[in-house]
Amino acid sequence: MALTLLIVIATTPLLGKYIARVFMGEKTILDAVINPLEKAIYAFSGIRLQEEMTGWQYAKAVLYSNLVMGILVFLILMLQRWLPLNPTNLGTPSWDLALHTTLSFLTNTDQQHYSGETTFSYASQTFALGFLMFTSAATGLAVGIAFIRGLTGRPLGNFYSDLVKSITRILLPISVIGDLLLILAGVPETLAGPATATTLEGATQVIARGPVAHFEIIKQLGENGGGFFGINSAHPYENPNGFTNLLEMWAMISIPTALIYTYGIFANNRKQAWLVFWMVFVIFVFLIGIAAVGEFQGNPLVNSLLGEQQPNLEGKEVRFGWAQTALWAVMTTATMCGAVNGMHDSLMPPGGFATLFNMFLQIIWGGQGTGTAYLFIYLILAVFLTGLMVGRTPEFLGRKIEKPEIVLASVVLLVHPFAILIPWAITFGFPNTLSGISNPGFHGVSQVVYEYASAAANNGSGFEGLSDNTLWWNLSASVSMLAGRYIAIIALLLLADSMSRKQPVSMTTGTLRTDTRLFTGVTSGVILILGALTFLPALVLGPIAEAFLIAKGG
Repeated sequence: MALTLLIVIATTPLLGKYIARVFMGEKTILDAVINPLEKAIYAFSGIRLQEEMTGWQYAKAVLYSNLVMGILVFLILMLQRWLPLNPTNLGTPSWDLALHTTLSFLTNTDQQHYSGETTFSYASQTFALGFLMFTSAATGLAVGIAFIRGLTGRPLGNFYSDLVKSITRILLPISVIGDLLLILAGVPETLAGPATATTLEGATQVIARGPVAHFEIIKQLGENGGGFFGINSAHPYENPNGFTNLLEMWAMISIPTALIYTYGIFANNRKQAWLVFWMVFVIFVFLIGIAAVGEFQGNPLVNSLLGEQQPNLEGKEVRFGWAQTALWAVMTTATMCGAVNGMHDSLMPPGGFATLFNMFLQIIWGGQGTGTAYLFIYLILAVFLTGLMVGRTPEFLGRKIEKPEIVLASVVLLVHPFAILIPWAITFGFPNTLSGISNPGFHGVSQVVYEYASAAANNGSGFEGLSDNTLWWNLSASVSMLAGRYIAIIALLLLADSMSRKQPVSMTTGTLRTDTRLFTGVTSGVILILGALTFLPALVLGPIAEAFLIAKGG
């Protein structure tokens, strides 16, 4: 755990500087290779590089491009029976599953109500889902950069240019290197069909394989999370050993942590960037501790039968054990990646609490690009609230925070609970026909709220005891994914556009500084009060109540 976190801390400023150079138009080490490729893309697509976009124009570009990509991928999934690269002759999925899968990968959620190797062909996984893994991650990264530009008084930029740069200069180069490392470490990359083997008992075993390595690295790096196989990164062909486990964890957290440093460069205030980084890091480590202690102590009911304390190993791969599973579970829900190397439904209640808490807040470390934007929404609200308390006009980076900004910030924060709690309430209104709960009681409450939290936060992981491949779950989760993604993105871009148009005011002795430990502490309090208390009833009825029940021996 410590080694992983130290590597993350060490690489944050390096990758953060590189991302800043890319989007500030400065020279990078890849220019000689990437410039010709980008020129060809721009010439083919007709992108006008110098055309700056307003908030509405940027948002419409996001929506239009995503709509076209979504239609293309939906058609590929529905036609996979007749497309090549289908060695096991898989048929067409149901329309509602195909729609849910398309929207899931389009929104960078990658929530899977299917088992990959038995549902979608190599063509569907590579040309449809793998395609969206790059474009959805690049969309989020572009929006995050546009938000940072607006917040620091710059024009928002051009979405199509930002999208291309996100792929060609960040996601693709790292993915190529990561892909090669995964292949060297034992992850398969082949278009051959399933292998047939004879077991020691003389039985015949069919072993699924495919073009896994390149799919796996962008799954992690782009915070996508959708597995090539049904059991995701718990599968030995996706994540065979300790090295691949470390590499994949670094990949999922590298860009979200680096973007905070990128903000510091854009704002010319690296001190504030590090203060925000350490604020999130402390909360992150605290949640890792909660989950790890819960898994290490194990289940009291099982321990009483054994007569000794044993870690909780249910739903875990032996090669990772309780520690690496707990670290991965917190990291994948903190970064909104959603990949799993163990079954979250088998986590002890503290682990369920930590994973739900991450998805409720969305800022530890948050989604690809958008998580950084959500984090600074809380900083804006902290400036506004502290300004009210001391009687000063709230300002952030020398720009006044007024009613339009607070309205838009409120929309960003309120759409999330609406997208979770309303469908959660409807589902429990008809528990026998809609819920699909496999474990009744308090854990069943966690199963349902986790599914909608995962959808609205664009995370994608799940308490997989839930029977979720139904018409209700496919459609209701799709609504939560769309609301959690696009309403928030539109509000973020409009807020950034509003901030970029404000005239900066000079700093005086009465200006509230936002790069101090005191203000950072106030911000953490605002995050916990506004974010955590919104979902306190869901936490109480789910993992907290389950923890008390187990402690009583129930």
